[in-house]
Amino acid sequence: MVTQGTIDVALVYDFDGTLALGNMQEFGFVQAIGKDPNEFWNRTYEMAVGNDASGILCYMYLMLQEAKANGISLKRENFQKFGSMIELFQGVEEWFSLINQYGKSIGLNIKHYINSSGLKEMVEGTPIAKEFENIYACSFLYDAEGNAYWPSVAVDYTTKTQFLFKINKGIKEVSDNKKINEYVADEDRPIPFERMIYFGDGETDVPSMSVVKSQGGHAIAVYGNPKKKATAMKLIKENRVDFMCKADYSEGGEIHSTVKRILDKIRADYDFRQLLDSHKCKQT
Repeated sequence: MVTQGTIDVALVYDFDGTLALGNMQEFGFVQAIGKDPNEFWNRTYEMAVGNDASGILCYMYLMLQEAKANGISLKRENFQKFGSMIELFQGVEEWFSLINQYGKSIGLNIKHYINSSGLKEMVEGTPIAKEFENIYACSFLYDAEGNAYWPSVAVDYTTKTQFLFKINKGIKEVSDNKKINEYVADEDRPIPFERMIYFGDGETDVPSMSVVKSQGGHAIAVYGNPKKKATAMKLIKENRVDFMCKADYSEGGEIHSTVKRILDKIRADYDFRQLLDSHKCKQT
């Protein structure tokens, strides 16, 4: 039976290592330029440290330069082709309808968002792209022929937090710098932080996890290998996240059961506040 009054809830996901194995650039693109992943990321690191520059902008620059040097076209559809090669964790493709149905059964409208330092264009090529209300991620500018030539959005670990406030205030446009700074009372924001769940796999997600958790929401550290499990355990110990779960989104798995219980709590907390407010109104 559906509880009276449907409310919106945001599930916000990092991408690489959270929904998918490894870094998305390692699925097709790195191979196409004749490099191995370590070589590509070492060059990115050296460029960033040597120039005291953003690692995100450096990897995007290297993608453009290496593609040009190897005669690879970087049109949006080519990025999407690389994106179609990304290997998702077990159960991810079925996850969205599964958790949406559970949310609906208790009066919650689940909205899904990507908040990633990976590439929006590559996420758009995955079979789950259609599931997201918005994909906040790095992206490129394109010339008249449709070729990528310059970064348009670069998302690092601190930039990610701004997108949480855009979700909170119902702002989809990355370019907006006006509405995001306007005052909106908490009760008028489409998705309060306490109705957010953040999924991440590592320390680069800590600022976002901390924002959501400190504002009454919930954060889950997802791990797909022993190294990431150690990181998740560290985040639990430091009280940066509420839960740590193996990267398996299958029905009945740990993530599934954990998120269902969080959704139950969100529903109960909302109904309890409504009850309190109704009794306060009786006194007027």
